[in-house]
Amino acid sequence: MSVTNMNVPEAIKPTDDCAVREVLDLVGDKWSVLIVVLLGRRTHRFSELHRAIEGISQRMLTLTLRALARDGLITRTPHATVPPRVDYELTDLGRTLLGPLRALDTWANTHREEIRAARRRHDQAS
Repeated sequence: MSVTNMNVPEAIKPTDDCAVREVLDLVGDKWSVLIVVLLGRRTHRFSELHRAIEGISQRMLTLTLRALARDGLITRTPHATVPPRVDYELTDLGRTLLGPLRALDTWANTHREEIRAARRRHDQAS
């Protein structure tokens, strides 16, 4: 499915080669987006990310960091220190994601109240 052809109704099958679906699978969860945004500001250590992201478990942070590294969005740099230290930072590819995330953030903040009002109307009608 191509976003440029969104006016043409068609069924989307799980087997379709859909770039948007693939990217949403990659960064469609709240943890990935928060990590990318934080790393867009500067390099972070694991413990800094864990403290900065309220509600994320160490396990979920580990799994999300591994997935982002696997997909080439972040790099993991271990340092031979005592105690061991690992730094995480965005790759060039990861930095290209910041623009679309900023656009999404702008859209969400612009339309937040409209969405909340629509939800209230819907919930009252139900």
